[in-house]
Amino acid sequence: MIRHLLLLQFTPETTEQDITEILALFVAAKDKIDGIVAVTAGANVSPEGKNKHFTHCIAMDFIDAAARDNYLPHPEHLKMKPRFRPHVADILVFDYSC
Repeated sequence: MIRHLLLLQFTPETTEQDITEILALFVAAKDKIDGIVAVTAGANVSPEGKNKHFTHCIAMDFIDAAARDNYLPHPEHLKMKPRFRPHVADILVFDYSC
């Protein structure tokens, strides 16, 4: 399994409604793209204060690297980008096998 993590910092203009809708887009991808096992998303709640400037995370689990590689250029993923990208001030993407 491949876990695909996105750590996000949204722009100052991004509203809570925008964030809710953007996170929901990723969660809904599970039902639209084969090979996605699970998607969770939410705001940082760690008391440690080590999140740098990242405030939200999306975690996507894929059955394997081929499924993740299929997701990246998938039309459903590409359709999400116009809604998502204008609101991203910074992003860190990290994938690992688990």
